[in-house]
Amino acid sequence: MYTILVCDDEREIVDAIEIYLSQEGYRVLKAYDGMEALEILKQEEVHLLILDVMMPKLDGIHTMMKIRETSSIPIIVLSAKTQDTDKVLGLNLGADDYVAKPFNPLELLARVKSQIRRYTNFGTADQAESEHIYATGGLMINDDRKEVTVDGEPVKLTRIEYNILLFLVQNKGKVFSIDQIYEQIWKEEAYGADNTVTVHIRHIREKIEIDPKNPKYLKVIWGIGYKVEKL
Repeated sequence: MYTILVCDDEREIVDAIEIYLSQEGYRVLKAYDGMEALEILKQEEVHLLILDVMMPKLDGIHTMMKIRETSSIPIIVLSAKTQDTDKVLGLNLGADDYVAKPFNPLELLARVKSQIRRYTNFGTADQAESEHIYATGGLMINDDRKEVTVDGEPVKLTRIEYNILLFLVQNKGKVFSIDQIYEQIWKEEAYGADNTVTVHIRHIREKIEIDPKNPKYLKVIWGIGYKVEKL
């Protein structure tokens, strides 16, 4: 039985979500502000969090940022804000999915099942990597099959793009200079490699990021190089 924590200051919404989730066999925990959610996460094993944005004491965005310091559990954000910028902000700060209010309960259930399936199929990053599957957040690479997916959706990369992304994901959290990336991928001394690597990085971002100008995964460290974020 999987445990889902539902956090929203509107008790009617929490109760309604609990009914639908319970009917599907999930164990449901309830919180009504971010502080309460954080306390529950310290005490309980939770497999997925449904989190509202606008809440008293500690809002959903700051709650999510705090959770992401130590945990990679799937987070589905609920919000009455439907602007693309709000959605992008939530996803870039660590949300795995975003559902706008008012929502269709069946759609929410489908998204819950999808996130639970992804999380349990791949397990922790360390476990996944032992099977030649490398993951950070919703970005996953199956090196045996040479497949890349973002939130379960396949991404088509060229051979060079794939090799660059694989190298960075295998070393997620570490920063590499343009020369280091070039020498690793092209297996030759870097000479005037700046433009070559930069163009490939841009193409990768366009394919894996929701908002390439505000990337969630592939980050530039100005004056130093690039890294894939450890999420």
